[in-house]
Amino acid sequence: MRHPSTPAARRTVLALFGAALATAPFLRPPHATASVRATGLDDPAKKEIAMQLVSSAENSSLDWKAQYQYIEDIGDGRGYTAGIIGFCSGTGDMLDLVELYTDRKPGNVLAKYLPALRRVDGTESHDGLDPGFPGDWRRAARDAEFRRAQDHERDRVYFGPAVRQGKSDGLRVLGQFAYYDAIVMHGDGHDPLSFRNIRKRALRTANPPAWGGDEVTYLDAFLDARVWAMKQEEAHSDTSRVDTAQRVFLRKRNLDLDPPLDWKVYGDSYHIG
Repeated sequence: MRHPSTPAARRTVLALFGAALATAPFLRPPHATASVRATGLDDPAKKEIAMQLVSSAENSSLDWKAQYQYIEDIGDGRGYTAGIIGFCSGTGDMLDLVELYTDRKPGNVLAKYLPALRRVDGTESHDGLDPGFPGDWRRAARDAEFRRAQDHERDRVYFGPAVRQGKSDGLRVLGQFAYYDAIVMHGDGHDPLSFRNIRKRALRTANPPAWGGDEVTYLDAFLDARVWAMKQEEAHSDTSRVDTAQRVFLRKRNLDLDPPLDWKVYGDSYHIG
């Protein structure tokens, strides 16, 4: 995540959150009757589109696979930001990733940084990471096992929960993507600007299809709530990833994100044919 909100937002209860979602629906109300669509965002072709859309906003590029090696401190108070989804040294998801990688491949080039990653968790500090960590991260990214670990954590913490909640709410591909993009940026947990609280704000004004509501009306409400949350943080104040991307698809009623897709983020134009 390149444009984070509050320092604890993404880390809050991530381990419990991911584990619980493996066995139970997420935030599903007792009266929800959503049906699982034949094609969801987890369809391989749709997932590829989702990754390109997020990368256009996070990396100004559709080449999301080039981001495994990405690492820098973007000055947001979360230490190093790195990888395909913006794992952060200050929020704990980077620590989880390196622990997983080390479980799978003991003695890897990043394993020696685990004590430092545990110390800096919750801070912006590079203590124990500089000067070698960025170079070693890029070296690790050449290892297929590390790339698989990044994919695993992306799916466990961000993509999987978004798709499950979207399907539970009766949303099609665009709605599931709107949830995914929100979790990538805002994380989840009890932070007022987290994904689950953005969703709760939307539910005050519209019902999702699983609750008998109109899908387009609900997604408009969700995107309104998302924009509100983004504007609460200076780092999020450019809302073009919603205004000139997701709302473009919604206005065209392209609820399944079927190509061709044309959108803009931060003034740059993108196309998927």
